[in-house]
Amino acid sequence: MTKSRGFTEADVPDQSGKCFIVTGANTGIGFEAAHVLAARGARVLLACRDRDKAKAAMARIRTAIPRADLVFLPLDLGDLDSIRHAAGLATAEPRIDALVNNAGVMNPPLMRTKQGFELQFGVNHLGTFALTSLLLPKLAETQGARIVTTSSLAHRGAQIDWDDLNAERSYSRVGRYGASKLANALFFYELDRRLRASGSTILSVGCHPGIASTDLARHLWPVQVLIRVTGMVLNNAAMGAWPTLQAATGPVQPGGYYGPIGFRGTRGVSGEAARSDEAQDPVLAKRLWDASVAMTGIDPGLVPAS
Repeated sequence: MTKSRGFTEADVPDQSGKCFIVTGANTGIGFEAAHVLAARGARVLLACRDRDKAKAAMARIRTAIPRADLVFLPLDLGDLDSIRHAAGLATAEPRIDALVNNAGVMNPPLMRTKQGFELQFGVNHLGTFALTSLLLPKLAETQGARIVTTSSLAHRGAQIDWDDLNAERSYSRVGRYGASKLANALFFYELDRRLRASGSTILSVGCHPGIASTDLARHLWPVQVLIRVTGMVLNNAAMGAWPTLQAATGPVQPGGYYGPIGFRGTRGVSGEAARSDEAQDPVLAKRLWDASVAMTGIDPGLVPAS
């Protein structure tokens, strides 16, 4: 049960008999989430691009949990062919209780996915959209299965350039990252609306890690200055995984959003988090959904919510 103090890994219940897919599980928050899930008895598919790094992560987990049930699932979210292959492999599992969409890229120079999409939008959103869509039928086989999509504080104030989704005319590392995280928030919101409209038992929820010392903070020099000036302590990777673990295993509301509840949502234990108005705009959400289907050629087949 979630205590009044908020949710931490200590609140994760026994997960024996359950199966989780965690993307980007070889490092950072994804690794910490996979570690805790394995410690609670779950079967965990570490969906990663690099086999050696995934195997190293699995070895680290097994050092602490010798009987951990871990599987490497090859997945490159920047390649739709890889996503289709990974979904096919995962579908062979007896059950999938939750898909944890954790992997992402942040603030790279202008780069493109295999299919030519701008990398941050292509990996963070389109890859997540495609993988989720392809796994929906399998997830539907398990009552109450969950889809967890990771957004960010950076979604606030972000704007999606609808006339230049592929960054063919302009590119800002920070701006495109924020747009991809707004897309993540719009996606899990719209996915929830469509799942509810279809009568599905699948839950679509979102989370964000606040500012974790292994993730956002290392890229943002203003935060590093703030740490030095104020002595503010950020979440480490294990703490940054608490919202992910709450969204994947704790008590949640359909379409709920979870993140740190301390100091403006940047740190501390997990609880309900705030979203921008844009992240809950049904018009924008539908526009993104339609664009994602057109760009990926993958249609989840869910009817729009009224």
